[in-house]
Amino acid sequence: MTSYQASSLFDVAGKVVLVTGGSRGIGKMIATGFVKNGSKVYISSRSAKDCEATAQELTAAGPGVCIPIPADMQKLEEVDRLVKELSVREKALHVLVNNAGATWGATLEDYPRVFTLTQKCLPLLREAAEQGGMDGDVYHDPARIINVGSIEGLIVPMHETYAYSASKAGLHQLSRHLAGRLGPEGITSNTLACGPFESKMMAQTLKELGDSIRAMIPLGRIGTPEDVAGACIFLASRAGAWVTGATIQVDGGSIVQMGPRPPSGAKL
Repeated sequence: MTSYQASSLFDVAGKVVLVTGGSRGIGKMIATGFVKNGSKVYISSRSAKDCEATAQELTAAGPGVCIPIPADMQKLEEVDRLVKELSVREKALHVLVNNAGATWGATLEDYPRVFTLTQKCLPLLREAAEQGGMDGDVYHDPARIINVGSIEGLIVPMHETYAYSASKAGLHQLSRHLAGRLGPEGITSNTLACGPFESKMMAQTLKELGDSIRAMIPLGRIGTPEDVAGACIFLASRAGAWVTGATIQVDGGSIVQMGPRPPSGAKL
């Protein structure tokens, strides 16, 4: 039976989610959103201490749970260990939130040292897609890959952050490429192009340039945890089940700004 109620459209309760870099910053914001909406969330980060502390904090807030699996995603053996631990605990993975990007030429399963976590999680993602139910070749509830990108992959940044902006642009294209390849298997792939958020990475920049940055954002503020968590929940729920290959800007309009905002109450 079709339901248009918000409680059904945006329901992610009971879904198994893996968020890499989930102990702080945007990763923690995303993990918090899923836990608060009843998901079972695994988080990973290089710092075991931070990972454990965040998991305890989020589980205490509930109603979902947060489970730490510390791992250094820059090391292939650590990626292998993370996926093996997850596979022992879970038969399926409904949502993978990660980053990846590079170029090469090979089949999806044989692709070397580029998006290893996504590759290793494919069996769990495929199982989640099958659990969601099918009519012939049509999957009712696809598994989801959500890649966290940046608006700097869409525009030319003011700063000389060449590698960062180039890698984010590559990530956006990789996400589209995965969407085309994995869609027939019941797995969606989308990107969030994030603007400025209150995170450790942005802390010093916002301290020095916060007022100037806000003045260039049409909606007049820095992103909040609810903003990025809400976008992820949309993509992971029934509401986003037919969205794949998209790059969604979560930036308050940063890349469409037309100059400083007019004073409060001013009319065009």
